[in-house]
Amino acid sequence: MNKNDFPDAAARLGAEIREVRKARGLTLNTLSAQLSCSTAYLSRIELGSARVSDALLQEIGKVLHVDPAWFFPAQSGDGPLERYHIVRAENRRQLSDMYTRSEAEMGFRDELLSSTLSGQCYLILSRFAPGKGTPPEPLEGFVFEGEQHAIVITGEVELRLGDELIVLRAGDSFSYPSMIAHRFRNRTDEEATMVWAMSPVRISW
Repeated sequence: MNKNDFPDAAARLGAEIREVRKARGLTLNTLSAQLSCSTAYLSRIELGSARVSDALLQEIGKVLHVDPAWFFPAQSGDGPLERYHIVRAENRRQLSDMYTRSEAEMGFRDELLSSTLSGQCYLILSRFAPGKGTPPEPLEGFVFEGEQHAIVITGEVELRLGDELIVLRAGDSFSYPSMIAHRFRNRTDEEATMVWAMSPVRISW
């Protein structure tokens, strides 16, 4: 991240830390208790009014299970608003490495399409490798508060929604409350891709 970018570099870094903390479901108190800084100082870091040392950033990354480089997204463009809000294809950040479940268990790999994890929802691109995503036995579906909306861009994906097994093909879309147990897999020999809008923001699966 260019230190001359808009907004102030410290404010952007603080916001990135806050977004990952909240997506992990941690409070300021819970996170600071595992760091060598006070809750008050961590709050100032998130607000951009206090600097964070390299050593403390490493601590934060370790507790949040994220490479500190995540907090400095690659940005490009002529103007500050373009650099801040637009995500070029080559600058997308990987999400799957931050999940608590492995890519092999999930059956897909996610890329963040949104410029940040802030806000009420976020946009992601999922790539389902051929023949991946077979649910464990007995079948376990993901269940959490919120909602999911998506469209299949390429390929074919099998969705188990509650007790129903549904085949989704390119152009098909869906939306459902994520309290309904759900699981996906790609049974074909070609990659499948989907674009999602999800709420609330979460990176713990």
